[in-house]
Amino acid sequence: MQIMRKTSKREPDFGKDKIMSILLRLSPPVMLAQLIQALYNLIDSYFVGSYSESGLTALSIIYPLQLLMIALAVGTGVGINTLMSHFLGIGDSKKSDETAGVGTPLACAIWFAFAVICWFIMPFYADISTETKQIAQEVVVYGRIVCVCSFGIFFESVWTKILQATGNMKIPMVAQIVGAIVNIILDPIMIFGFGFIPKMGIAGAAIATVIGQSTAAVIVMFKGLKKPPKLSKFGHYIKRIYHLGFPNILMQSAYTFYIFGLNLILKTFSDQAVTVLGLYYKWQSLVFIPLGAMQTCIVPVISYNYGAGMFDRCRKTLKDSVLLGTTIMLIGVLAFELIPTQLLMTFSSDSAVISIGTTAFRIIGTSFIPLVTSLIYPVYFQAIGSAFKSSMLTILRTVVLLVPLGIIFAQIGLDFFWLTFPCTEIITTIVGFSLYKFEKRKMILHNNS
Repeated sequence: MQIMRKTSKREPDFGKDKIMSILLRLSPPVMLAQLIQALYNLIDSYFVGSYSESGLTALSIIYPLQLLMIALAVGTGVGINTLMSHFLGIGDSKKSDETAGVGTPLACAIWFAFAVICWFIMPFYADISTETKQIAQEVVVYGRIVCVCSFGIFFESVWTKILQATGNMKIPMVAQIVGAIVNIILDPIMIFGFGFIPKMGIAGAAIATVIGQSTAAVIVMFKGLKKPPKLSKFGHYIKRIYHLGFPNILMQSAYTFYIFGLNLILKTFSDQAVTVLGLYYKWQSLVFIPLGAMQTCIVPVISYNYGAGMFDRCRKTLKDSVLLGTTIMLIGVLAFELIPTQLLMTFSSDSAVISIGTTAFRIIGTSFIPLVTSLIYPVYFQAIGSAFKSSMLTILRTVVLLVPLGIIFAQIGLDFFWLTFPCTEIITTIVGFSLYKFEKRKMILHNNS
């Protein structure tokens, strides 16, 4: 009995266990953590929307910068995660540990550079994003707090990916849950005031956010903080980390620029149209949890098996993750098609927001199924070390398609603008599938040689 208990609690074997079994073991903790994070984002918007409609618009405007912050933090972590998994796959635990040791100093350096730049550019960013003075002021206040005090998310992201590289999903899950709960509790207290704590409005929401992020970082620190290697080795490891992590950074950063671009397009219609896009991304964070979990879980599995030369398991991981993601994403499709008005009214009572958003949500909802492969193909190529293909798909989706198509459809009218989303995902999926078939043939030839 004792032996059976130990076996059941062991970390999954990326090279031997059934792929679906690995995904079903690794995904739930990640999904739960991301669910809590998504609920925190929704609750954050709920309280800010209850405080003021202008504050809700300010959150929509600052969202691209928050995505850029996440891109740098998570992308760096993914590079560390992938390189660690590669070394573990070829049996070199020493280099895996040294890779982990580079993480903390690297996170510190990136945070400092990001914080300084954001402090100075925030007023300019606010001015080009809205013509409403009050909204611009709230963008500066909220943006400076969440960006300058963002050290928590940089450290937490890197330490989390270090733990996940060895199959440890539970501690990161606990960290994100506790961080989100702290944030949720502090939100109404900081925004509306309570006892000796004064009413701080949108600044309070920002303070609650950074405290929650720092709390999560402290929890993963105890297992994720590793001894750094000799300084002379940093350059070599950093180069390899960003070779592997750059596609993820590019993918996430591209979200920043395309959302910023879409905001500028929608700004020509109304502030309410900008708010609708922001509310879509709030709900998207909840709907896309399965995809986020698949992206997180398949990277170390594919990287490990690719390093070990087990290419069939790489393809099996892709197939199973797409199947699982698509099945669950059907729930999101039904929600956006059947109850778009109720989703919007959770945050806003503005009739213009409800009217614009109802049409938008129903059109965007049709994009969720092709979006599964649109997002997983780049991650697959990243995990096997094909940074060019991964980056190409990301650039196609976010630079070549989303904003240009948005400009074209906007010329016809606001309702047509939302067709940008399904058209983009369908085209990206077709190109991603073609690249995958080419890569598959290369793997088969390698096996036969």
